[in-house]
Amino acid sequence: MMKITNAMTVDVEDYFQVSAFEGCIGRDRWDTMPVRVQKNTERILELFSAHQVKATFFMLGWVADRFPQLVKAIVDQGHELASHGYSHFRVTSQTRDEFSNDITRTKKLLEDLSGVEVKGYRAPSYSIGKANLWAHEEIEQAGYLYSSSVYPVKTDLYGFPEAPRYKFKCRDKLFEIPITTFPLGKKNIPIGGGGYFRLYPYVFSRWAIQSINHNEQKPAIFYFHPWEIDTGQPRQKQAGWKSRFRHYLNLGRMESRLNRLLSDFTWGRMDQVFL
Repeated sequence: MMKITNAMTVDVEDYFQVSAFEGCIGRDRWDTMPVRVQKNTERILELFSAHQVKATFFMLGWVADRFPQLVKAIVDQGHELASHGYSHFRVTSQTRDEFSNDITRTKKLLEDLSGVEVKGYRAPSYSIGKANLWAHEEIEQAGYLYSSSVYPVKTDLYGFPEAPRYKFKCRDKLFEIPITTFPLGKKNIPIGGGGYFRLYPYVFSRWAIQSINHNEQKPAIFYFHPWEIDTGQPRQKQAGWKSRFRHYLNLGRMESRLNRLLSDFTWGRMDQVFL
């Protein structure tokens, strides 16, 4: 049986930029917050280097603007640079024009800083669903070759449960590559990383990815954020209990679990796995 290469991805944003905290940390405060994304992303680059893994970094334009040397380090070390939009606005909170301007501006910024073509886009909080499929048209228009913005699950925050579970052509020149799910009865269970990876026992995550590789003969996509390996980040006590639970759960176990994951599977960049 052929060994399958899965896609390792990082959504490059800081702890204060997550959707869960947008109600208590306005964007007008971002420049006053202690920034930790550079140090955490450099740590991730070290981890990937130790495991000889190449990955895709979906980067916020806001971060790229302030840390151009981080953009350069990602590209120089052989990773794929992709777009996460500029200021972490969910697609559901933008007009079509705002969205188009946002993704076009970010693509140009990343390409100007890196000198490489940016092929991929990921919407903040997987905010493309049945109600805003026009977004795919704008992503294609902006010149991207793939989107990884759909999560075929139903949660209280996001989800497009009716979407195909695997890569599909959504426009003439654009593929959508959904985050990995595991089918259980009539539902899809999210197993693509983030808070779910910190919530489940590691053995379950490993078993689920192995099942996707062996039983379905498909590559999985895994994602996480730089703040997830950072136990020293400032705590946001004013956020709701559910947001705090999701954000801070098992941060202390994340790096050791990541090390196991990087060892247990073969990983590559989105463009090399899927394009």
